[in-house]
Amino acid sequence: MTQILLTSFTTWMAHQQSNASDDLLVEIQQNYPSTGLHFLRQLPVDFRLAPEQAIAHFNQLQPDAVILCGMAEFRQKLTVESRAIEGETILHTRVNLEKLITELEFTEISHDAGQFVCEALYHAMLKHLQEAGLDCPCIFVHIPVLTSMNSQQLVKDFQAIVEYVRSETHYVNAKADMLKTP
Repeated sequence: MTQILLTSFTTWMAHQQSNASDDLLVEIQQNYPSTGLHFLRQLPVDFRLAPEQAIAHFNQLQPDAVILCGMAEFRQKLTVESRAIEGETILHTRVNLEKLITELEFTEISHDAGQFVCEALYHAMLKHLQEAGLDCPCIFVHIPVLTSMNSQQLVKDFQAIVEYVRSETHYVNAKADMLKTP
């Protein structure tokens, strides 16, 4: 069974009652249980602690894929981030985002991970995977504030994202198995 690590953040501003990334993961965890999903919820909004905790959890769990989530308070759709930038270093996801969003009505691609803790976490995880030589699908999804008007559609798209990443993992694992066979 494919193991997927999903992360969310806690709030960071006084007016926020919750973080949309965590709200979405709660919805997935409670109403759409799926074997193989592992939740690391409410990471601190901290440039050092969030990556440290996520990478430590990744190393302990050793999942087949990672879906990092953060809140994008002023966006209207789920946005999958194509890259993460730290200084002069730009790291890209290896997941085919164009293919991922083909059938998704409430999801689009973003090329700006926000220059905040979300981007720091994404960059750190991509760098960790690269340095460890792991061919592990990793994406970052920004989540808009969930409302009664958008929640159902966003959850549906997010489930499709999880299934797409799961299928990417099966492909990667099958390819690796073929390369091992003499």
